[in-house]
Amino acid sequence: MTPFAIAGVQMHVAATHENVSAMTQKIDLAMVRFPWVQMLLFSELAPFGPLPTNHPENLDAVHWAFQEKARQHNIWIIPGSMFVREGDHLFNESVVINPQGEIVGRYRKMFPFAPYEHAVTGGDQFLVFDVPDVGRFGLSICYDIWFPETTRQLSAMGAEILLHPVLTATIDRDIELAIARSTAAMFQCYVFDINGLDTGGTGRSCVIGPSGNVIYQAAGQEEIIPIEVDLDMVRRQRATGLRGLGQTLKSFRDRNCTFPVYSEQYDPRYLDSLGVLTMPVQGTREGIGVPPPASFLEPHVPGNEHLTAEKTKI
Repeated sequence: MTPFAIAGVQMHVAATHENVSAMTQKIDLAMVRFPWVQMLLFSELAPFGPLPTNHPENLDAVHWAFQEKARQHNIWIIPGSMFVREGDHLFNESVVINPQGEIVGRYRKMFPFAPYEHAVTGGDQFLVFDVPDVGRFGLSICYDIWFPETTRQLSAMGAEILLHPVLTATIDRDIELAIARSTAAMFQCYVFDINGLDTGGTGRSCVIGPSGNVIYQAAGQEEIIPIEVDLDMVRRQRATGLRGLGQTLKSFRDRNCTFPVYSEQYDPRYLDSLGVLTMPVQGTREGIGVPPPASFLEPHVPGNEHLTAEKTKI
């Protein structure tokens, strides 16, 4: 086992002023209390909160503050995420800072929480990075985890730990916790799912082990959550199966099936029938009394699946 310790930071996040000063204080506090920690992860949009108007146009000084802390304490820092503007587009971007204070990766949230984050453009590049002599890490942000394709790709790229900053202040946090556990079990990886407080979320950050087991779940107060990971266990489990049973990554690799929904040949009529991705309004009757799927698709005859597969084969 190669010892490596990660601490998630669950803290209060303000929406109308900067939180960078509080974050740097939390870094110092974490390293005083837990000097053995080697990486710190903050929640989504922690530096400036959920309002794009509160995020500065130029983030160089902000990045520099975290880079200085990484050098000072010889640690990796993922300072949540921040809104960045590029031309007419607004992205939700996270950076990875190594112990030398260098930005070694940038990741843009692929799935903004539409229609609520209507002004944010989704990214299109995955990010994994290596901690020398330890292992490979993948990064996704909040709503990304609801789409298993994102973690599927990261695990196929070798990610053994999913770093997952979130900002969830809504009543679906319990569902996210279930998804975090499922993700860890399906892809046999650690999941560090770190939420904020106040305008930064409802807390309940969690760390899930590669068997889908909850290693720790926070409540609704500020916490520093230091966990030592064992990547030998991840590698062993991916080779021999979860609890000696399911070897999901190898089973997916060795599959005989294709997935037409991911090709240009799939029939989009049912999904198109769901309507426009837009904000619900008072008294909306969207989804009430709509025709069943068979109204949009060809009749399905049991036993003819091979014919459908041939028509849509990639």
